[in-house]
Amino acid sequence: MTDHVHHGHIFHLAGSPFITEASDALVEIPDGALAVGADGIIKYCGDESGLPAEFASARRHEHPGGYLIPGFVDTHIHFPQTYAGDSYGGGQLLEWLNLCIFPSESRFADPEFAQAAAVEFTKRRVAAGTTAMMAFGSAFPHAQDALFEETRRTGLRLVSGRGIQTVGGDTAKPLLTPEDDAIRLTRDEIEKWHAADTGDFRTALLHVAIVPRFSLSVTAETLQNLGELYDEYRDRGVYVHTHLNENGRPGTGEIDTTKNVYQVDSYLDTYDGKFLPGSQVGGKSLLGPRTILAHSVHCQDSELARMAETGTSISHCPVSQLFLGSGTMPWKRTVASGVNISAGTDFGGGDEWLIPRVLGDAFKQHITEPGEAGVSMHPAEMLFIGTLGGARALDMESRFGNFDEGKEADFLVIEPADGLKAMLENAVRSDDPMLARDQTLFGLLMGIRESSVAEVYVQGRRVVV
Repeated sequence: MTDHVHHGHIFHLAGSPFITEASDALVEIPDGALAVGADGIIKYCGDESGLPAEFASARRHEHPGGYLIPGFVDTHIHFPQTYAGDSYGGGQLLEWLNLCIFPSESRFADPEFAQAAAVEFTKRRVAAGTTAMMAFGSAFPHAQDALFEETRRTGLRLVSGRGIQTVGGDTAKPLLTPEDDAIRLTRDEIEKWHAADTGDFRTALLHVAIVPRFSLSVTAETLQNLGELYDEYRDRGVYVHTHLNENGRPGTGEIDTTKNVYQVDSYLDTYDGKFLPGSQVGGKSLLGPRTILAHSVHCQDSELARMAETGTSISHCPVSQLFLGSGTMPWKRTVASGVNISAGTDFGGGDEWLIPRVLGDAFKQHITEPGEAGVSMHPAEMLFIGTLGGARALDMESRFGNFDEGKEADFLVIEPADGLKAMLENAVRSDDPMLARDQTLFGLLMGIRESSVAEVYVQGRRVVV
């Protein structure tokens, strides 16, 4: 087997910083070398001039004018919404689900349709440079089989689980399962697909999550049963994924409806085992270091504190928040809570597959927050939520997310095309080298489109679809 050395302009966040420390952890190496062993492990990341002599015979990959950055991590995307990015006419969240999404997801009952969608979904994520993801899965086991099989074939990282719904209206009926079937089908998926590629979740690319759609799609009985199931599998590295505090429309929105149905003090309580009236404990908590809660736009301070305490992460989905009129996650308050923040496209709740578009919309949303809440995100913070923060949310920061030696080599070769190329070559830069560095990274992240994602690598192997 052969070692490989990639030469290009490197950006990554070194070490294990909190998001508040991202700017200090930002590393730029204009004449960089990334050495990857035959085992897919990073052996060296640094200046080309300092490349150890042991790599003199390694296969060289020159990327003139190109950038080497860690692979993007999408911590919230919907597989059964692969073709649902055009869902105009649905209004805000609850109406949109009933009018647009449930009918679209029901088409995955057809195995041939689901197989075609799995192929398309995988192609789109590779084109976007998404090397790892948390994918909200289909209700239909054959569709999940197709997704896992296609992911295994291409050598990508995936966490996914069938979407669990035990209650719902007329348009959701094809997606519903009885309480016992919800647990049985979820258990079957875990046993079939969790770490199916290596047999050990600590080395696997394929992982399974327990995925209740959201609290209004299940019952207290479902939450109790899922808590018992998660407690059984927690030590085997199984995940939990769902939605939290997305739509705050007074009275009839998701949050008020959830609190009224369950008679709880907070939405988060329903996932924390406190789903009985008055937020009384009714079962085991679903929170923890392998739990990712999408959106978290309208959280109470106590909810943020509880997520930080348990190691639960947020998937920040600003494209979706704009698309569905869900509001703006308060950046300063959320960061100050200490909760880990990652980035999610939420396709088709959003209309983008590309994490840099999520980062760009995050910047625009948070700089326009009213008054003192407004903040100009540092480009290192943007890079954090799209790479290292995502790896942390997946509880796999020790394996990937940056270019620290000893990690698995998940990375992208970005070759700026069209307007991005012209901008990076001709933009004015500060005389201050640190600010010039930040300006270059900001321009890169804001300008990346699929046309600039030239090569995608997972564990040092180039991904080809």
